[in-house]
This record gives sequence, C-alpha cells and structure tokens, in this order.
Amino acid sequence: MAATMKDLARATGLGLATISSYFNGGNVREKNRAKIEQAIEELHFEVNEIARGLKTNRTRVIGIVIPELNNIFCAEVITEVEDTLRSHGYAVMVCDCRTDEKREAEAVDFLYHRRVDGLLLMPVGKTGAHLRPFTASGKPVVLIDRRLEGVDCDCVLVDNQGAAADAVRRLIAAGHRQIGILAGPEEIYTARERLSGCSKALEEAGIVQEARLTARGDYTIRGGAEAMKQLLEHNPKMTAVFVSNYEMTMGAVIAANELGLRIPEDLSVIGFDNLEFARASSPRLSIVSQPTGEIGRQAAALLLDRLGEKEISPDAGAGRTERKGRQQPGRVVSLATSFIEGKSVKDLGGSDETISDGH
Repeated sequence: MAATMKDLARATGLGLATISSYFNGGNVREKNRAKIEQAIEELHFEVNEIARGLKTNRTRVIGIVIPELNNIFCAEVITEVEDTLRSHGYAVMVCDCRTDEKREAEAVDFLYHRRVDGLLLMPVGKTGAHLRPFTASGKPVVLIDRRLEGVDCDCVLVDNQGAAADAVRRLIAAGHRQIGILAGPEEIYTARERLSGCSKALEEAGIVQEARLTARGDYTIRGGAEAMKQLLEHNPKMTAVFVSNYEMTMGAVIAANELGLRIPEDLSVIGFDNLEFARASSPRLSIVSQPTGEIGRQAAALLLDRLGEKEISPDAGAGRTERKGRQQPGRVVSLATSFIEGKSVKDLGGSDETISDGH
C-alpha cells in the first residue's frame, strides 16, 4: 500500500499541518524539512496530484497556446516561461495552434477543461471571445507579444512601433529614400504596430510612403520570400528594405540570393530578431533584437503574481510595468528592443545624424 501523509507524520513525529505546509510550499523549519525529505525517501512517498488538485482546486499546471511550435521566437520565449514556472513547482501544457484562429479557440477550450490554473497566450485571433471561460472563472490570463481589444488581462509587449521606426531611421540616415517595408498580416497587433513605426519614421523625414513600397507577408519564411519578390518586381529602384519579422527576414534573404542580388551592394537589408541567423548570413545582417528571455520571465512572473506565488515590482525587469493590483484591471509590461549592427546596410551618403542603439 502506498504511503500516506499520516505515515509521514508518524515517521517524522511532526503534525499533519507541518507536512501539508511542506508540500504546499509553506514555511517549514530546516530541521523539519530534512526529516520530511528523509521519510519521503524511506517510505517511497508519492504525492497524489489528482487528489490534491481536487482538494485545493489547483492542478499546478499552466496552459500555453502559441502560433507555431517551430517558430524561433515562440520557442525561446516558452523555454524561459517553462524554466520560471518549473522553479515554482508548476508544469506546463503547450498547444500549437498552427496560426489558426479555430485551432486556437479549440486549444483554449481544451486547456480550460483540463483545469489548468492559468493561461499564457500568443494570440492569433482577432477577438478574445474564446477567453471568456478563463476570465469569468477568475483564472489568470497573460498575453504575450500581442494585445486583444476588449480583453482585460495582463500582457507583455515590446516597443514594436519604436523598434521599427528606429530601423527605418537608420536606413534614412544612410541616405536611402526608396525603402521597401515588408510588413506582417494586417490583423495582427505586432504587424500593425511595426508598420505604424515605419510610417512615422518616413513621415518625420518628409518621405512619401508609396503603397507599392509596402508588401505584406504572413510571418513565415515562404511568405517573406514571396513578399520580397513582389517588392523587387514592383520597385526596381528600391535600395533598401526593412523586414519586420524573423521568419520573413529569412525568406527575404533567400529571395534576394535566388535573384542574384548582393547585400548590401545591390540592396540594403535590416531584419528582425534571431542573432544566430544574422551572424550566419554573409554579410552579417543588421537586426532589431527582442529580449525573448525577458519576455518569458515577465510573462511567467505576472501569472505567478496572479496566482499568489510572486509579487511584481513596479520596475519589473528591463521594461515598464503598470501595476494595478491582483484583482484590478490588467497590467502591461513594456520592454525595449535593441539594435545589433551588421554589415547589411550600404551608406549612400546620408545625413550625419547619429542614431542611438536603443529606445
């Protein structure tokens, strides 16, 4: 017969309250902790997580829904999320929705009925209607990278608008005026923010943003390659391009190589994210870099705070936190990006204006 908590109490001479406090992460004297752990080993005690979950209404499992499991950005963020949650005794259940709204809604419903304690989501849907069971039940939801209108929950974002504006300003400072913008899907928050940043930088410089110099991709390598070819076909005098997503950056570089274009001699390129790819490219790409590790840590910290596990300081991490209280409206952590200089931008004799390496 499997050992019980009463067996642990008898073996250690401690009360059931102390044993229970140990398993629930409470404060236990070090000498008592040592006794309990020795008894656990000797009695081969195993926690019945199902029974404990029914009693406490906690499963200590967090649901995560991401657009693409093979997306480098998603993978790096989720790795950090999982490490942080594991250190607090939580497991994760990850669902890949293949950037499909219906699959996302199904994944959220699946996780809700598996009684996960909270939800981390990189949304692909346009609305948050499918999140209502979580929000109505009081279970915490944290959005990563994107916001959803009408959904009042915590979220972790980067300054997408500022990052894109900074990248385009660098091209302008290098003398480029025929600048192509490879934007993402119009319905995705990050894509809208990044395109807005590009528009802002062009407007500030007095450059008319011509529709033919903007092409949209679908945040995939193939989509980036197709959009890049479209830009080049319609704009033979284009001297530079800003690509607003990592996968599309890869696709754009592939397309340029297939068309025999030299970077930066024939076309200057600034991409988005993934230092490894930037370094592997020849020449090394200049890129906007997102703090993926910090995004994951902050998302996990917000969720743990809602679960009563960890408090968030007003100046959380490298970003800005709007703290409104655990039972109050959602908080926003906004993180800055950085710029990693490569050799993929040709100087055409632009202005002498200096552009900083951060926002």
